[in-house]
Amino acid sequence: MIPTFETKRLVIRPYVKTDADKVELLAGNPKVAETTVAIPHPYPKGLAASWISKHEKKAIEIGSYTFAVVLKSTSELLGTLTFRVDIDDNKAELGYWFGVPYWGNGYCTEAARRIIEFGFNELKLNKIRASVMTKNPASMKILTKLDFEKEGVFKQDIMKSGNYEDMVYYGLLRQNYQYNR
Repeated sequence: MIPTFETKRLVIRPYVKTDADKVELLAGNPKVAETTVAIPHPYPKGLAASWISKHEKKAIEIGSYTFAVVLKSTSELLGTLTFRVDIDDNKAELGYWFGVPYWGNGYCTEAARRIIEFGFNELKLNKIRASVMTKNPASMKILTKLDFEKEGVFKQDIMKSGNYEDMVYYGLLRQNYQYNR
């Protein structure tokens, strides 16, 4: 049900049970949790296995795809991309997190570009949106590289670790999509 994609350096595939330990290691880093809405810190033992077990059902029932991003050369897990499709409004929401050792290598941009291509070229979506905490400029830079436009800032939009966080919302319209050649 969850498709697999390849890029020059990466494989973007469904998660499997054996990924759980690596997810706990990567997501357990406080730097990852700090700027990620849904990742708790400390990361509870066993949470990754439970999380992975729900992916296929969520894809079937609500069109929410969660992908493992791995290096093509070694199959090493780098991080996660999520793509929540809203068929009724012909749009999707892109989300991502990567382990700290893999930051700054362009992996997230490369993987996200392929999922955006899937969204516009294969699913024929009209819009892809993403949101990021204002305290995460690296994530904002990724979205800018992918031609997303800033649509606005929502003050105190989410609560993370007992604190309200401001969120920046971005969008990419099909008419502005540059990779469909």
